[in-house]
Amino acid sequence: MNAEWILCAALIAVPAMGEAYEKAFAATEAGKTEVKVIPQRTLIMAQHEAGYFEQNNDLFGRLFRYIKANDVAMTVPVKADIDPGKMYFYIGTKDLEKDLASTGEVRVMIEPERTVMSLGVRGGYSEKNYRQARERLLDTLAASKEWKKCGEEYAVFWNSPFVPAFLKKFEVHVPVEPMEGSKKE
Repeated sequence: MNAEWILCAALIAVPAMGEAYEKAFAATEAGKTEVKVIPQRTLIMAQHEAGYFEQNNDLFGRLFRYIKANDVAMTVPVKADIDPGKMYFYIGTKDLEKDLASTGEVRVMIEPERTVMSLGVRGGYSEKNYRQARERLLDTLAASKEWKKCGEEYAVFWNSPFVPAFLKKFEVHVPVEPMEGSKKE
């Protein structure tokens, strides 16, 4: 009985721990597709020639060492380019005044505002789950009469590694722009 209570408490508390971090933008609800604007943000980025799912622990380690060394707060989500592997941390508003410089392992960059089509997903952060979600999103975009692709797809991960896979949330984004002649122009 005691173990059941501990498990229940952990399942409630662990996902809530992610709520303590500043959010770079609003999450897309799991199971939903939406078009949304991602605001201009400052990010730090680490990259590797191998695919993201082969090197994500190394990429996370580089970024984590950087934020610790520069006393930068964690934010959510984590952005990831898949092939080749790149991981990005968003810099929170309280840390924007800091003089953050690129290093040999981490690049500081400003990403301009962009419009994306986003698919929200619940499940583990695996290559298989990402690829299935990406295909669903690209199928939705292909059927759209208002939006067209204008950049490469990427993943957005909302939860820490300590959250059980079945509770994790992620998104796949594809940058979009209005089609010629659509009412969104």
